[in-house]
Amino acid sequence: MESCHRHSLLLFLNVQFLCTAFFFFVVAVSIKPRPFNNKVSAGFIFGDSTVDPGNNNYVETLFRGNFPPYGKDFKDQTPTGRFTNGKLSTDLIVSYIGLKDYLPPYLDPKLSIEEMMTGVSFASAGSGFDPLTPAITSVVSIPKQVEYFKEYKKRLESAIGKKKMEDIINRAVFLVSAGTNDFVVNYFALPIRRKNFTVSAYQQLILQNVKQLLQNLWDEGARRIAVAGLPPMGCLPAVITLYSENTILERGCIEKYSRVAMEYNQMLKTEANSMRGRLAHLGARIDYIDIFTPLVDMIQGLGKHDFVEVSHGCCGTGYLEAGFLCNPGSSVCVDASKYVFFDSIHPTEKTYTKVVIANRAVLDSIIQN
Repeated sequence: MESCHRHSLLLFLNVQFLCTAFFFFVVAVSIKPRPFNNKVSAGFIFGDSTVDPGNNNYVETLFRGNFPPYGKDFKDQTPTGRFTNGKLSTDLIVSYIGLKDYLPPYLDPKLSIEEMMTGVSFASAGSGFDPLTPAITSVVSIPKQVEYFKEYKKRLESAIGKKKMEDIINRAVFLVSAGTNDFVVNYFALPIRRKNFTVSAYQQLILQNVKQLLQNLWDEGARRIAVAGLPPMGCLPAVITLYSENTILERGCIEKYSRVAMEYNQMLKTEANSMRGRLAHLGARIDYIDIFTPLVDMIQGLGKHDFVEVSHGCCGTGYLEAGFLCNPGSSVCVDASKYVFFDSIHPTEKTYTKVVIANRAVLDSIIQN
């Protein structure tokens, strides 16, 4: 009998041990470790629709995406203001860092201090580095986005104190993504800038304004900054539709516009490297994010085999629909993951995911301790 009791006790203890071990295993698996166990405190975003999670919902402009079919694959199929079917690249990045799943818009009046502490986006769809661009689209200019960042710092300081606020800013990652609207919506679409600027001169104008933004962010405490280049603009479905000799039959990329982006990107990369070199002794981590190369691969290279459609969007005909033209009355593809573009300008979540993966080494170099 004693032997039987001893056997039962040992069996019970073994079961308890296994259950406890399994519990800790599940917990360990469910808590995804941060890459490099980084100490990044927050993410702050400046730019246009590629990184605007819904700031334009609170701006008097037609450049909004807070209605279906936008958000059709987002949590609860909610149209948040993101110009895509699901997450933006910035959502994916803050999730990868380990901060949170979604980066909220700063202009959301319901934003809590706790949510603000781990980062927000100041970006506004339709914005650009040329002051004329946001004036055309009636959205938040990039200098105004910086002013909102200064306001954010004051709000945070009032809530948690100056020292904690400065620590958050110093350890945060800053991402800048804009420029496409300056060329597609402004320079090539309207005659105003073309009267006074050659393409080369206009590229320099945009670059000077980018440099000023990066300096302003540095002055406000930014130390880890990633700046994204332009996409292959000649491959955007809207650009193909507007400038192709045969909109229906000739849906290949238009080299002229992609070459402008490629030239500009090289200048931007050089400037980012130069600024990092000048400020490295002060703790600067400034790098260039290449979105051009992975997009070209998805549209023209081996990456295109991961998609069914690369030259028009999932929304409507996919030729011109974007913003209010891509609306609840528009037809929409069943599976957006088969498309490079969700509307005629903006990528799908799958495309954003591939771009982030392609730039993982750069992101790691910025966020690692």
